[in-house]
Amino acid sequence: MTSNTTRTESAYDVVLIGGGVMSATLGALLKLLQPDWSIGMFGRLDDVAKESSNAWNNAGTGHSALCELNYTPSRADGTIDISKAVGVNEAFQLSRQFWAYLVESGVIASPRAFLNPIPHMSFVWGDENCDYLRRRYEALKDHPLFSGMRFSTDPAQLAQWMPLVMEGRTAGTKLAATWIAAGTDVNFGALTHLLVNFLSGQPGFDLKLSHEVEDLKQDASGSWRLAVRDLTSNATVSVGARFVFIGAGGGALPLLQKTGIPESKGVGGFPVSGQFLRCTNPDIVSRHHAKVYGKASVGAPPMSVPHLDTRVIDGKEGLLFGPYAGFSTKFLKQGSLWDLPKSIRMDNLGAMLAVARDNMPLTRYLVQQVLQSNETRLNALRDFVPNAQAKDWELITAGQRVQVIKKDAKKGGVLQFGTEVVTGANGTVAALLGASPGASTAVSIMLTVISKCFPSELPRWDAKLREMIPSYGAPLADRPELCAQVHERTTRSLQLES
Repeated sequence: MTSNTTRTESAYDVVLIGGGVMSATLGALLKLLQPDWSIGMFGRLDDVAKESSNAWNNAGTGHSALCELNYTPSRADGTIDISKAVGVNEAFQLSRQFWAYLVESGVIASPRAFLNPIPHMSFVWGDENCDYLRRRYEALKDHPLFSGMRFSTDPAQLAQWMPLVMEGRTAGTKLAATWIAAGTDVNFGALTHLLVNFLSGQPGFDLKLSHEVEDLKQDASGSWRLAVRDLTSNATVSVGARFVFIGAGGGALPLLQKTGIPESKGVGGFPVSGQFLRCTNPDIVSRHHAKVYGKASVGAPPMSVPHLDTRVIDGKEGLLFGPYAGFSTKFLKQGSLWDLPKSIRMDNLGAMLAVARDNMPLTRYLVQQVLQSNETRLNALRDFVPNAQAKDWELITAGQRVQVIKKDAKKGGVLQFGTEVVTGANGTVAALLGASPGASTAVSIMLTVISKCFPSELPRWDAKLREMIPSYGAPLADRPELCAQVHERTTRSLQLES
């Protein structure tokens, strides 16, 4: 018999909402920094990492701007702006350092359980695109964070780097590619399980699966009171917390709105779903060992840059191509069709209407993607794999991504592609919104949460943070010697030697 009665549990120092890599990363950092703090993690599904962190719900790219062309736009004068690429790479280096520390300290037994070395490549065709890629290479090749990058237009060299991509390709089209060995493939689902397993072995940590946070309110003392429904018994639990992190993927926006904090006003979300073509045929998989990124179509969002990826999941290699964008009003893959309508409020309606008005190319692109045939999808794949046959590739649905919509003084509202942390003024609540580069830069994002929400603790935590993350506090780009040392150490500890 089920019950809807309410009972009260003891309060936690920290409550993590969501069972993905973001909550797991913050939980691990805080437990290492402050072992005596109590932490509760609440997930609505029956296991962790079943939404966007799941291995097949994302492409597993260790986003470090080695191959993603949308991070290096061309300026009007023809020069390449590498500032965003440097920032993304710096953020990924923080993740590498923290993961290396976890391996070195025995928290993670084998890095190969979640991380594998996979070369990252950019691949373009046509005179204009090839010229752009050459200029991009010249802008990056001498930067310490991009050391080792190579460029070629020689078909023979390209065939060595990506044989599957070059097989059956018609001669005469100008091609260009960059290649760098420092790339990685990350199983964020496996990483999440490793981090949660570590937390579960520590005193003062509770993992509550099949528990959905339905509401949260701040009391007079500044602490939070959460209404949590046990989905197994249907009982409602009242949980207290000094600090709450809302890391529930697309589900973070509705919970942020329920906090009532001023920073939540005017924030909306635009959900975009994704699909991939997957190949597990060993004969085909064995002929490709790289993550190859191209250029996005005109009107396509940055998250829809086409790429052909080697994936390593549970020790077995496979290939993904995509993403093919789609649209659903769900904020989570296992969410509700009412998620988007229920998120529309008077304070964000204007911003959402402004975004709808100003993003018609995106709307047309999504409609085209939703209506495209299997043959159209296969033709897009053949730009990368000319000999691709339908029988070798299956269509799979990836995780939902909710892009952030925010008020804008000039435009009324803007659609943001990326990841954003929203924190309350008193630092007792933080929510993570947005998408890529997301999981790859989880450590950098969580350090931002820590700095904003626990400033009084930072002096005590400083030494431990520097032990775990040697470059903490200052960019590697400004310290080439430390950059080289960190790269060598993390490559060795994470077994990323090519």
